[in-house]
Amino acid sequence: MRALEAGAGALLLEVDSAEEVAALHAELLRRRDAGELGGVREIVPAARTVLLDGVREPRVLAARIARWRVPPLAPADGPPPVTVAVRYDGPDLAEVAARWEVSPEEVPGIVGSVTFRVAFCGFAPGFGYLTGLPARLRLPRRATPRTAVPAGSLALAGEYAGVYPRSSPGGWQLIGSTDAVLWDPAREPAALFAPGVRVRFAEEGSA
Repeated sequence: MRALEAGAGALLLEVDSAEEVAALHAELLRRRDAGELGGVREIVPAARTVLLDGVREPRVLAARIARWRVPPLAPADGPPPVTVAVRYDGPDLAEVAARWEVSPEEVPGIVGSVTFRVAFCGFAPGFGYLTGLPARLRLPRRATPRTAVPAGSLALAGEYAGVYPRSSPGGWQLIGSTDAVLWDPAREPAALFAPGVRVRFAEEGSA
């Protein structure tokens, strides 16, 4: 782990993998809830970093964190998963199935067998980057991005899965769609997906 001061009262922690980010984020939340992080206001995970804002003595806290033993997260750690109903009707479904060397009819079962975890949020309000795909299922982005991806599209790219909360350009592989509302400012919380939340995708109409 590498700790960098990020302006007055902020600390940026760098690690090597999404799994380490998830574990560090969970440990930081636990210790903040236990009153061990002083005035830290925000804990914001990203792909390979976690930003702490509201740090009173960044160098002192960095030295403390360096001595921590951060346990890895088990797949079942956390509250029950959020289940999202999906129609497997994406325009890239056949191509994804071919890359996985399965039939399109097998894709819902493969995706549905994975318990994803929201690693971090970004790109658009309500968009969560979901980790959990086995390495053998990871896919490249499309060579040519689409100028408009429909809201609710379930997509895959690299180590991540995600659902587009609104129509926007995008280069991920589209395998399905959902009516779930990912971002609703009138809801508390507004985002359906938040860092640390576990997610399952169930084929619409399945038992």
